[in-house]
Amino acid sequence: MLAGLLTAATALGSGTSAAEPVDFRPVDVPTNAGPPQSDHLAAARYQTGHPNSTPMGTNDFECVPSAEHPRPIVLAHGTDSTAYSDWSVIGPQLAAAGFCVFAPNYGGAPGADSYGTEDLVMSAHQVGAFVDRVLAATGASKVDLVGFSQGATVTRYYVNKLGGGPKVGRWVGLASPSYGGVMYGLVPIAAAIPGALPAVAEVTSLAAVQQAAGSPIMLDLNAGGDTVPGVQYVTVGSRVDEMIQPFDNIALRGPGARNIVLQDMCPVNLTGHFHMVYDPFVQQLLLTVLDPNNPEPVCRPVPLGTGIPEVVIAGNS
Repeated sequence: MLAGLLTAATALGSGTSAAEPVDFRPVDVPTNAGPPQSDHLAAARYQTGHPNSTPMGTNDFECVPSAEHPRPIVLAHGTDSTAYSDWSVIGPQLAAAGFCVFAPNYGGAPGADSYGTEDLVMSAHQVGAFVDRVLAATGASKVDLVGFSQGATVTRYYVNKLGGGPKVGRWVGLASPSYGGVMYGLVPIAAAIPGALPAVAEVTSLAAVQQAAGSPIMLDLNAGGDTVPGVQYVTVGSRVDEMIQPFDNIALRGPGARNIVLQDMCPVNLTGHFHMVYDPFVQQLLLTVLDPNNPEPVCRPVPLGTGIPEVVIAGNS
């Protein structure tokens, strides 16, 4: 997964235009509740033996939002992943805090067991249809969207470009590739090698390619401003993000955006891109973003590179 994403970023895929008709399959909605895991590798190993896993407490379409938490939360996973792999801890935490929580698998090829690999615009349409389903089931007027990595891009495309703004109260992007990434300078280096771009595009997914800085999809997403009125936007990013460099490509620049830098709050926490959703500080921070009545997160040291070996092993096992 890590190697594929690094090479994918060297190509600038175009994908589907938002103006074109989109024929998309519904999202996959997993239903078998699985326990919280320690990291991506543990989640991947559990899911191998327990297909159709969903984070505990999620995807209950009989959940009734409370007065304290009137907006259901929809979680969107990252590239080449699943709802369970990315949200096995955060999903149950949000459900225990009293939210109605939903976590689909979007952007999967037919017969796939991993998701977030297909065209970003198609995936944004999938998310939009799922939001409508959640609103119909819960009776809520709006949802809050929380996306990790590609999930942040797909959900923001739905909000900003597909008319989702009136249905969304708050959008939160964890390690959001808001302006794409160059992956420690590897993108311009590889782009300068004759014939390299078509070759590297074949070894990974369209969705990964589309997230490179300067790709047509990313330019389209941010054209005319990266936020829309009426939605609260929050990004949570790390100065040592392994995939998004320069790291300030994570930040949104439009009105209403709040950009949180992890190390500004906890300098000794060197969590990067891949460990973001399994970091306890980030997990607690997300709870406070969604509900300020929650306790502030406790700052503890996290070594640089935490989570990377587990992601690499999980992606190649």
